[in-house]
Amino acid sequence: MPGFILRRTAIALAILLLVALLLFAMMHMIPGDPTVVALGPRSTPEMREAFRAMMGLDRPVLDQLGLLLVRLAQGDLGLDVWSRRPVLTMVLEVLPYTVALALASFVWALALGLVLGCVAVVHHGKWGDWLIGAVSVSFVAVPSFVVALYSLLIFAVWLNWLPAIGAGEPGDIGAQLRALILPSFAVGLGWVGYISRLVRAAMIEAMSEDYVRTLRAYGVGEGRIIYRYALKQALLAILSVIAIGFGSLLTGSIFAEIVFTRPGLGKMTYDAVISRNFPLVMGTVLVTSALYVTCMILADVVSAWLDPRVRSAI
Repeated sequence: MPGFILRRTAIALAILLLVALLLFAMMHMIPGDPTVVALGPRSTPEMREAFRAMMGLDRPVLDQLGLLLVRLAQGDLGLDVWSRRPVLTMVLEVLPYTVALALASFVWALALGLVLGCVAVVHHGKWGDWLIGAVSVSFVAVPSFVVALYSLLIFAVWLNWLPAIGAGEPGDIGAQLRALILPSFAVGLGWVGYISRLVRAAMIEAMSEDYVRTLRAYGVGEGRIIYRYALKQALLAILSVIAIGFGSLLTGSIFAEIVFTRPGLGKMTYDAVISRNFPLVMGTVLVTSALYVTCMILADVVSAWLDPRVRSAI
């Protein structure tokens, strides 16, 4: 088991290194002068030259890359262009908002997806199965930003049931939970359908196993077989996919954070890209990638713990 964890950790570090290299290359390939975007078209050549020196853009590209990798190895994500604050500090300030949104979206999507998947298996081949299938596919097909816009229009503007923007007042748990409802609905709706279809497929496969036929021969009830035995095996089969789903919720919250004006990594990344704030872009994307990779490592470790056969995988 320790060797398995070490191999997964090494792969994760290699992925993060590749992400850093790709980000560095893409930011240098973006057309236009970043100093003009950052300082405006009326900035003087002296101001632009000072900005380049401050950002290290006056050095050769390989020197910039080397300094970046050294800083990243030391856990230093650089300084924000405008406030001159550490990027890591700024990211950690908004990270709880993104994690809270992802967790809220994940919990309700997983719970409802499991229920719909189990009901579909109980009514396999009947009208209930077809109805749940149609609803699930509809949930997957609708883009999250469309759900965000229409839910904002209906529940916040027309009905005035829920807040339209913000994350709630600090310290007011009730207001923060109410502010989470619409964004988590917009982010998690697609995953309800996705999880329900995965659970249905995994449970139908589990129901064809020999041990299920043995349980039926001994007179065990169908409901007990489905919810106690088949569901457990199905959860093990889709564990990695569920971890990918949670990572995708972390990285896919940008639309909800922009539409609902919520602080978070997505909103911070969007603002940093618009202002060509390269250190902040690098920091937010790397932290988001690290969270995504961590979810995958945890899923692999849990799978290996539950099923020793997984430990032989690379």
